[in-house]
Amino acid sequence: MAGRYVLAHQLFTGISRQHPACLAEELAVPWQAAAEGRRHEARGGAGRREAGAGARHRPVFVDRPVVTLIHPRHDLPHPVPALLLGVDRSTGTRATGEIRGLLAERGCAVPDRPGLRPRTGADVFAHARAEGIELRLHATGIQVRRPVAGRGGRRAFVPGKKKRNTMKATAVAGHQDRTLRTDALRPGRMHHATAARNEGIGTCFQHFPDVEVLLDDGCPGLRRDRPGQAVTPPGKGNRTSPPEVLEARPRARHRHSSKHITVEHALADHQRRKQLVRWTHRRENPPATYRAVAGPVSDRNTTG
Repeated sequence: MAGRYVLAHQLFTGISRQHPACLAEELAVPWQAAAEGRRHEARGGAGRREAGAGARHRPVFVDRPVVTLIHPRHDLPHPVPALLLGVDRSTGTRATGEIRGLLAERGCAVPDRPGLRPRTGADVFAHARAEGIELRLHATGIQVRRPVAGRGGRRAFVPGKKKRNTMKATAVAGHQDRTLRTDALRPGRMHHATAARNEGIGTCFQHFPDVEVLLDDGCPGLRRDRPGQAVTPPGKGNRTSPPEVLEARPRARHRHSSKHITVEHALADHQRRKQLVRWTHRRENPPATYRAVAGPVSDRNTTG
């Protein structure tokens, strides 16, 4: 009981002590349905025992979201929380994997809109049009392990900017430091404008022509394709520009960066998790882990 009380503290989970209980209440039904589906497939039919019979789950379900939130925040080995909860290491690892998938499917919360969780780019654009807000889009790189020598696609993880193996995460935020959506992680060599196109942002621009998206200097192609919608900061000018233009451009760039900084704050909030600073595990797990982190962080920011 002492270990359970300590692990639920905000210092370990990064969210308030009451939030894991809310997550447990929300995820209990889909987790139970998934567990029953696995049992049904394993035994090849319906169970013969009455409801409630059989072995009891350890740890109890309310502890599973807590352990899942602790793991990416501190990157503790699985035996540590399993030891504090009194279960085997394999049990803690399996529980973390199950809850991670459920958290990744929840999506991100919207401020002042309880129950609204955009899960696609179209959902985010529809919310922005209904609320009349500008969207901010930006990407960040997460360092990952170097692929094995001789494996195909090895260079795809090395971007030209950081010169190290990374995967790129793209986030969309509103006018506050609140994440509205994160897309699937891509190999670091892919430009985030290309990743945004692959996620369907071009289609969203077509269906929501009155929604503006603030971008950084690295997306001139999107600005060229969708003028007036994809907004990037003005160029720095050159010697042939008139003096009044040269004086106005720094102020315009400052106003743009003051608005665009909110999505960078949202990304920085995600990377306070130790696992998302430098990923040392399997490269197929970062996408689900990143979305599993972004959802509870957006809940915390929404509820204050």
